[in-house]
Amino acid sequence: MNSNPDQQTPPSEGVNRREFVGSVVTSSLAATLATPAVAAERDLSATPVTYSITINGQKHELQLDSRVTLLDLLRERLQLTGTKKGCDHGQCGACTVLINGTRVNSCLTFAVMHDGDEITTIEGLAHGNELHPMQAAFIEHDGFQCGYCTQGQICSAVAMLEEVKRGAPSMATANIAEVTRIELTDQEIAERMSGNICRCAAYPNIVAAIRAVQEQESRA
Repeated sequence: MNSNPDQQTPPSEGVNRREFVGSVVTSSLAATLATPAVAAERDLSATPVTYSITINGQKHELQLDSRVTLLDLLRERLQLTGTKKGCDHGQCGACTVLINGTRVNSCLTFAVMHDGDEITTIEGLAHGNELHPMQAAFIEHDGFQCGYCTQGQICSAVAMLEEVKRGAPSMATANIAEVTRIELTDQEIAERMSGNICRCAAYPNIVAAIRAVQEQESRA
């Protein structure tokens, strides 16, 4: 006799192994779905959250499931498909956007977290038909090949130059205790842009484009 009530009884004659395993899985799944925690989670997910986000200067009043990522909001709900979904794990940088001027991987943040924030995507960098200087520099210096990562690279580069202006050091910055002016060397650019991966390996041209914009801004 089986003394352990939690141990499953082996299949008897007339019941094959597939039917037995199927019955065990079905009963276990039914028990899981019946738990109060799972039921509460289903109820929570069905309740939309209301919030407001300004994207590329346009205010959006939204009512969405709290689990919608900012990336999916941009691409699937607002049709701003310039922001790309690459790894969807925050490792490639293709989905980089600017949130209140700071570069953020939009796949790693929920849209509901940005109530009242101002978000700029690649579509919002240009002024009408006039390209942003970084966009123009990427074209001039061939800073892309397949172009899939380019939108994230450009948004990241724009924010990165602002970080340099503020004197924010990086892992490549020498003697950060005494830093007064950051020299934007190739090593600095590579370190600061390391969160944006280019599988076509157009890195030398990306660095050249960023340097061109930085030199242009320093002369202005």
